[in-house]
Amino acid sequence: MALFGLFNTNKKNADGEMSFWGHIDALRGHLFRSVLVVLIVAVVVFFYPEILFDKIIFGPLRSDFLTYRAFCKLGHWLQQNNLFKDGDQLCFGNYTFKLQSLGLSDQFTSQMWIAIIAGIIIGLPYVLWEVWRFIKPALKDKEKKASTSFIFFATILFLTGVLFAYYIIVPLMVNFLGNYKVSNMVENNFTMDSYIDTITTLTVATGIVFELPIIVFFLTKFGIMTPQFMRKYRKHAIVVILVVAGVITPSPDVTSQLLVAFPLYLLYEASIFVSMFEMKRKAKE
Repeated sequence: MALFGLFNTNKKNADGEMSFWGHIDALRGHLFRSVLVVLIVAVVVFFYPEILFDKIIFGPLRSDFLTYRAFCKLGHWLQQNNLFKDGDQLCFGNYTFKLQSLGLSDQFTSQMWIAIIAGIIIGLPYVLWEVWRFIKPALKDKEKKASTSFIFFATILFLTGVLFAYYIIVPLMVNFLGNYKVSNMVENNFTMDSYIDTITTLTVATGIVFELPIIVFFLTKFGIMTPQFMRKYRKHAIVVILVVAGVITPSPDVTSQLLVAFPLYLLYEASIFVSMFEMKRKAKE
């Protein structure tokens, strides 16, 4: 009966309204189902380490990785059109360092951790659906119609951020840090845990950053953010974006920095449009 209660989200009091504890019980049910789906996906993914590690996690370490081939072609194209002096500077991806597993259980725990991260990413649409189901009863009819696309856009933005980090930020970061040396007397050999932590942190964090339009939408909805404020501080935002791009891509070439900065700037402009749209919608009510 206790387990059945986790799937019952319609507990109401005598007045037909859900009580405080009813909301808590409903939230517990939504969280339980979300965690359950993430764990099921994680367990399935766990049994495919060849795909999870050899093709995905260690993909940026292969010289034939899609990003490296694309950058090399871009460098040669820029050189042919006299836009870049040495196109070979954008040809990278040949790494000599090795990954090591120092602890007895490191590989097993890493496989578990990556499986959970994959479960969160793959199961995100369902988790967002459960979030929407929880807040749906508190919304007005117009707000329900306006928020029906929340799951779709939030999922697309997050996955776009994850792919952007995986194919752009991670290769550039690995290229810089993997080849960086303070002295030729030091050999670069990294632990598998440090490599995995770098990839997972960058991909998940970038996925969250790409949710900026969704965050701005709700901030505008609650009167915290306005499009006028974002336009006023656009120049400041551009400086911050360039600094972030410079930190993410510490390699000296400007091309790689602009490849990171430009999508972030488009994301900021899209957030202004979203804020303006929500302000107009609120004015009509």
